Amino acid sequence: MTEELFCIGCGAKIQTTDPKALGYTPQGALEKGLAEEQLYCQRCFRLRHYNEIADVSLTDDDFLHLLNEIRNVEALIVNMVDIFDFNGSLIPGLHRFVGDNPVLLVANKVDLLPKSTNLKKLKNWLLQQAHKAGLRPVDVLLTTSQKVPSIMELLTKIEKYRQQKDVYVVGVTNVGKSSLINGIIKQTAGMQEVITTSRFPGTTLDKIEIPIDDGHYIVDTPGIIHRHQMAHLLEPEELKSITPLKEIKARTYQLQSEQTLFMGGLARFDFVTKEKASVTCYFANGLDIHRRKTSGSDEFYAQHCGELLMPPLGKDRAAVLPPLHPQTFKITEKSDIVFSGLGFITVKGPCQVTAYAPQGIAVMVRQAII
Repeated sequence: MTEELFCIGCGAKIQTTDPKALGYTPQGALEKGLAEEQLYCQRCFRLRHYNEIADVSLTDDDFLHLLNEIRNVEALIVNMVDIFDFNGSLIPGLHRFVGDNPVLLVANKVDLLPKSTNLKKLKNWLLQQAHKAGLRPVDVLLTTSQKVPSIMELLTKIEKYRQQKDVYVVGVTNVGKSSLINGIIKQTAGMQEVITTSRFPGTTLDKIEIPIDDGHYIVDTPGIIHRHQMAHLLEPEELKSITPLKEIKARTYQLQSEQTLFMGGLARFDFVTKEKASVTCYFANGLDIHRRKTSGSDEFYAQHCGELLMPPLGKDRAAVLPPLHPQTFKITEKSDIVFSGLGFITVKGPCQVTAYAPQGIAVMVRQAII
């Protein structure tokens, strides 16, 4: 090939020589794609048609290099975060990357929250947390890529704040950037999906420019990979059971002292305090929660992880997961115990709890958002 060609799904440069490298497309598929003006790399083609994801060889430095370009442009920065994992979906030091550019903070997946959620309080909480992280957003928007009114509201906000400049959409992997931009494309240009989307992290490999009527662009940037999120440990089939697809049904448990909850085989919650109390779990509806006595739970986990406690799916997968690592927290007020990329448990203080997640997966305490 003499002319440089790029995948319209992920932005990678098309090549026909190395099946293991980015942008690989068989010669026959390349010729067909050129004829049909629908050129996808093999990775995106298989993801779109067979829901299969392939590993890529990009490093965190590659992603950060692309993000660093924002410092040298004048644009509106749309920073997307996951409303279920706000702290885990923040980009460390983003305020240094954006320079003087305005930031619109967009919290995605609001449609998955229980309808009883106080959205005004949630927006205020998000603004406070953004300030703690060094960001000073011009506005905060709660949105979903699944509903047209939310997409139209986002477009209105973008037009209000971009002031005839480009728009860069940034975020960590798996917050839904590409899905939202596909929604924007459908509303503004009547086009079909052209950006590869999936529940798997890291599917946008290079920035993709979507033209706006005045000659500027909405730019979808690759997601920054956070290795402390649960998704990076799991296989595609396992991800299905932890990824919420519709409104989460809160599950409340009355716990006695020294009782334990297992969230599949991926997380554990020990209630240590002597007084009984209720805790409320917010996880994907398909994720099984198992309650038992804390005594003997180590042995129970070793025996049943991968079978009764799923995911992981099977003993072989359980054997390769990092061991569960405990962290003890003293809770003084109503708080969420957040398992990064999995969900959270709301606890009323005062009490003491111990939370377990695979080694390297972040667990933190925050002020309750519901």
